Amino acid sequence: MRMSAKRIPLSPVLAALLLSLAGCASVQVAQPTATEVVEDAGPGTHWTFDETRPPAESDGYRPPRKLAVLLPMTGSLATAAGSVRDGLLAGYYGERRPRPELAFYDTTGTASGASAALARALSEGADQVLGPLGREEVVAIASSPSAQPIVTLNSSDATLGTNVAAFGLSPEDEGRAIGNYLSARNARRVLVLSSGDDGANRSVNALRAVLQADGGEIVDTLAVVGETPGDLTSALRASASREGGVDAVVLALRGNQARLVAPQLAAAGLSQRLRIATAQITSGTGKAEEDRALDGIVFPSEAWVVGGTSALPNAATLGRDLPTARGPAARLFAFGHDAWLLSGWLYHLASNPTARINGATGQLGLQADGTVVRQPAWATFSGGAVVAQRD
Repeated sequence: MRMSAKRIPLSPVLAALLLSLAGCASVQVAQPTATEVVEDAGPGTHWTFDETRPPAESDGYRPPRKLAVLLPMTGSLATAAGSVRDGLLAGYYGERRPRPELAFYDTTGTASGASAALARALSEGADQVLGPLGREEVVAIASSPSAQPIVTLNSSDATLGTNVAAFGLSPEDEGRAIGNYLSARNARRVLVLSSGDDGANRSVNALRAVLQADGGEIVDTLAVVGETPGDLTSALRASASREGGVDAVVLALRGNQARLVAPQLAAAGLSQRLRIATAQITSGTGKAEEDRALDGIVFPSEAWVVGGTSALPNAATLGRDLPTARGPAARLFAFGHDAWLLSGWLYHLASNPTARINGATGQLGLQADGTVVRQPAWATFSGGAVVAQRD
């Protein structure tokens, strides 16, 4: 494996993990349903693959010959990139079948750096690309057609160019997932409590679109401002007493804010409604005695973190020894692992619109326009601890 910039040394813990994974379990692929195409029908017009690759295996695995990974290995995003890189390497070495040559290119965290890294990777023979990671980097390349397939590791508002896919853990994805979760439970009238920051606003806007498409609505939005929000009990009661009532409460809040709001929901008679939060709720949590206030609140999470996967060691165990998989970084580690899965199964997903693969972040599929869709796992708080949601 060649690093086109400086070589990044692997930690002893990661090196030991990669050795243990080498030749071991490969990805679990979701079984096709009756509506899925079992055999690859060929990619749609959005895609052009090198057909000299060996044919796909029975589960759809068809990796490229040379995979370029574009990450900001220097600059302000380097720490996040380290977690993504380590998760990707864990997936790469966990695959026992033939793997592509792997080369890393430093984007420096800038739009110009991403464009230069992409040009270099293609000139050096990459037939598939993962990255870049930063949102500005993605904007620089996502809308242009590409000679080789690219899976960017973030989303943007740009229409994706030919041969480009976008994979991200974006607030919009969370909002859509929450909307689908509510619709599946016939929760049509929703009260939103929002911190009003950019991530919360993006999640809520995506949630609103899903609800409206399904005949639902956000009946009220209450602002929760600052680290110590005041008494919202009267406002909550007023919202709950509107004609038609409230079926569910969505909290687009950080954990410290949600802990203060949760007792007020109970005082307003809303504790028995479905309560669901964005993943922001895990920010500022981790002390069970404090987090018991959040018991029963459901939120989207990563399958590996809350339920485990046979492709990776237990998240809590690995996080104790590996900083790039610890705490909030676990999410990016899982994301990097799934970026590798997408590189190996991109042809399969592009050829089967209803196909899905089970990853560390959730179940992954691919829309015709190149957008990677993710069905997250669902978690909740119980006794102040995060556990898998079962229903």
